[in-house]
Amino acid sequence: MTTPALLPLSGRRIPTLSPGASSFTHHRATLRLSEKFILLLILSAFITLCFGAFFFLPDNSKHKRFDLGLEDVLIPHIDSPKEGKHGSGQVIIHGQGGHDENRHREEEESLRNKIRADHERALQEAKEKLRKSRKELKAEIQTEKAKVIEDLKKKEAGPKPLPPVPMPKVVGVSDGEPPEADVKERRDKIREMMKHAWDSYRQYGWGHNELKPLAKKGHSTNIFGNSQLGATIVDALDTLYIMGLHEEFKDGQEWIEQNLDFSVNAEVSVFEVNIRFIGGLLAAYYLSGQEMFKVKAVQLAEKLLPAFNTPTGIPWAMVNLKSGVGRNWGWASAGSSILAEFGTLHMEFVHLTYLTGNPVYYQKVMHIRKLLAKMDRPNGLYPNYLNPRTGRWGQHHTSLGGLGDSFYEYLLKAWLMSDKTDTEARKTYDDAIEAIERHLIRKSNGGLTFIGEWKNGHLERKMGHLACFAGGMFALGADGSPDDKAGHYLQLGAEIAHTCHESYDRTVLKLGPEAFKFDSGLEAVAVRQNEKYYILRPEVIETYWYMWRFTHDPKYRQWGWEAAKAIDKYCRVSGGFSGVKDVYSSNPTYDDVQQSFFLAETLKYLYLLFSTDDLMPFESWVFNTEAHPLPVLHLGNITLPGSENAKR
Repeated sequence: MTTPALLPLSGRRIPTLSPGASSFTHHRATLRLSEKFILLLILSAFITLCFGAFFFLPDNSKHKRFDLGLEDVLIPHIDSPKEGKHGSGQVIIHGQGGHDENRHREEEESLRNKIRADHERALQEAKEKLRKSRKELKAEIQTEKAKVIEDLKKKEAGPKPLPPVPMPKVVGVSDGEPPEADVKERRDKIREMMKHAWDSYRQYGWGHNELKPLAKKGHSTNIFGNSQLGATIVDALDTLYIMGLHEEFKDGQEWIEQNLDFSVNAEVSVFEVNIRFIGGLLAAYYLSGQEMFKVKAVQLAEKLLPAFNTPTGIPWAMVNLKSGVGRNWGWASAGSSILAEFGTLHMEFVHLTYLTGNPVYYQKVMHIRKLLAKMDRPNGLYPNYLNPRTGRWGQHHTSLGGLGDSFYEYLLKAWLMSDKTDTEARKTYDDAIEAIERHLIRKSNGGLTFIGEWKNGHLERKMGHLACFAGGMFALGADGSPDDKAGHYLQLGAEIAHTCHESYDRTVLKLGPEAFKFDSGLEAVAVRQNEKYYILRPEVIETYWYMWRFTHDPKYRQWGWEAAKAIDKYCRVSGGFSGVKDVYSSNPTYDDVQQSFFLAETLKYLYLLFSTDDLMPFESWVFNTEAHPLPVLHLGNITLPGSENAKR
């Protein structure tokens, strides 16, 4: 229900008094002013009384909407229970019926008392106004008018400037040219592929979220709502910068500055907008030093905060950027939030608190961590679904692929990004990986190490393309592992990389399927038609890059080059790059989508694979799950607002 808006007092026209007017006229003008003021006051009090009271009602289905008498309109009506049953006929258990009735009656009485108090207060205010002289009333009106004008000026002035903070040391953001001629040639080819993808988007889909390269027009999905937010521009910026494509970077920067507006009536994915937009904007800020990117990131972050307004503080999956109303995906288990979504906010939100001095971002993600730490975990595993209303797990499905993946990644990277001071994150990661090794990781009959999915106490022997990122994660987390297991986890990363390479090598196109099984004599091969597609995903190439950095084994560069050639041969079209629907077919059909993550992740990881290690060194940078680099925060000398250290 919406309340009718009243014009502000300063917006009313007040009759002016001319010198020399008769005393009678002067008296009548004073009376009219008083009458108007009193009528306005009474009307305001009545509307506040009638409509404002609704906000104090409990969420009860037994409200009497229409009845005789004002109190019956505003107060929830309680029916006496009959024969120990609810109106639905369901028997009351545990003897709670009488308790609930008494509680509701207490609420009724409390609401009645509140209405009476509000009514008395409004009458008292009206009496006080009547006692005031015309001069005092006029002064109050002028004060209100000045206040409205001041508020308007503040709105026009825009947001307050962000406080200055020390810029983390930015190193290794350019060059990285390899000394070997053949490696340099391959790196240049990747750069050319990026140019083709960007130029095609620039020509055919500019300002749209993504590109349809065959239809040569813009494309979007429901994760971005119904608005054109230029997702590809934001997602690609840091890749352009790292590759030295500065003219293209400047074009993207100008579009963002002039067109990127988050005050739109659009329902977006909190997770996707965080990793692509906030992550992309923060990375662009740190790389370029342009303040505008930081301001835009903070503006968007403020729009996401209402998603956390749930009984548990676990955010909704989606939020309307204009209204702040949140909800979860209809397909998620019993209205649950998803582990990989609410668990993939930490990196960006810590940086937001660091840059703004506002503790709310840090507090939101730390609340999630603390809540999860208190919960029982079946077999030590984190289920993929958690109900934000009840705080209970949904379906017991655990995966290191879709729905779970980046939750574990962000535990490790929270530790790395804190300069290895966030030991709580590291311990949580180690415990989770130990349970995953025990229950999810197996060897096939052919000797391939794979990561299955745990569903209601049973292991499904299927691995998704998304889970292939874990090879790189195991390698990245090897140093610092408990019980001197660094060598073990580096080897585990290598085995996962080998398995995922096999999933590519056993297809016709030499591109990996969305998911592959280890059953009935089939290994690392997709069985279902709806699992045979490749949508330009980066996870396998991501693992190749991490394994190259830690081992310098040349096979990882060779495997990466095989994937790059296959993408260029089978996914490249005149209008950009497209996913393919069947990697086992020699004549594949296209899905006609150039995903924004192809520019953000796949091409960036390939470029870094053929660059020297001093480009984006691990000592200084940590990549978010969309491959947006964020600097390590040397928190030994920094106290985050809202952190435990800040309270001491």
